[in-house]
Amino acid sequence: MNQQERIWIVSAPVATVWTSPESPRPIDEQGLERTFSVKKWLEELDDPAKHAMCDDNLVQSQLLYGERVLVDEVEGDWAKVVIPSQPSSKDARGYPGYVPYRQLTEVPEADWKGVDLVVVHAKATILYDEKKQPLFEISFLTELPFLYEEDSFIRVRLADGEGYVSREDARSKPKDIREGSGASIIKTAEAFKGLPYFWGGMSAFGYDCSGFAYNMHKAHGHVIPRDASDQALHGIDIPLDRVEPGDLLFFAYEEGKGRIHHVGFYYGHGKMLHSPNIGKAIEIIDLQGSDYEKEWCRVRRYGTEEGAS
Repeated sequence: MNQQERIWIVSAPVATVWTSPESPRPIDEQGLERTFSVKKWLEELDDPAKHAMCDDNLVQSQLLYGERVLVDEVEGDWAKVVIPSQPSSKDARGYPGYVPYRQLTEVPEADWKGVDLVVVHAKATILYDEKKQPLFEISFLTELPFLYEEDSFIRVRLADGEGYVSREDARSKPKDIREGSGASIIKTAEAFKGLPYFWGGMSAFGYDCSGFAYNMHKAHGHVIPRDASDQALHGIDIPLDRVEPGDLLFFAYEEGKGRIHHVGFYYGHGKMLHSPNIGKAIEIIDLQGSDYEKEWCRVRRYGTEEGAS
């Protein structure tokens, strides 16, 4: 591989992907920085501010530290990007949107592609610099190039040098982890019960409904589309009466005949595990008698070779 080939990666703990450079509001300023506390930013957003992200179409998705993007162009302080790791019907190359240019770093491709990786398996962990001083918290499923182990730490490559993560919170990523059954996906997803919903959320600081589905599958080696409307078109189509734990349930307006607006996991015994909406948190509910019962329209199964998109 040509050592001079370079790629763009995220150098913020979580980078929100905005609809346009005009989308962020004054209350979002700290979320545009390269170094910030994701938890603190989200805690300062009240429900009306969170609703506006959806109602005013301000936010598209999010990216984790170290995740690769394709930069189509730079417009002042903003980069117009595509996310190859998030399949979407919006662009054949991946999910599109805008990210603050300061939250991206250009690195040698050979340092990040085709190398051994460690993946964060805790909900969140501290990322340390090369002197083991805290930088910021990073999310579950953040992947970093492995360098070596050192006592209770793992030395990793950073966007701008080297640093450390806790050996307790991160582990080597297998080359092939396509063993994730529906039951194992549910087991991983259960751990996030109580996590507040966040529109566009793709980190363990807050997931939206399809981001929750995407990341729980990703944790078990399965790449599925980013949005619920796309997720409903891929995988294996399962009859409603043959649903099994781990299958994705889709819900549409007009009592299931209109536009798909929500996705959740079938939990078993007539229950659903899902990230519901703004102001609520990931929960397990009975489908029967719920508002979702009449809107349930489709089941898709991922997590098998036949069902992979």
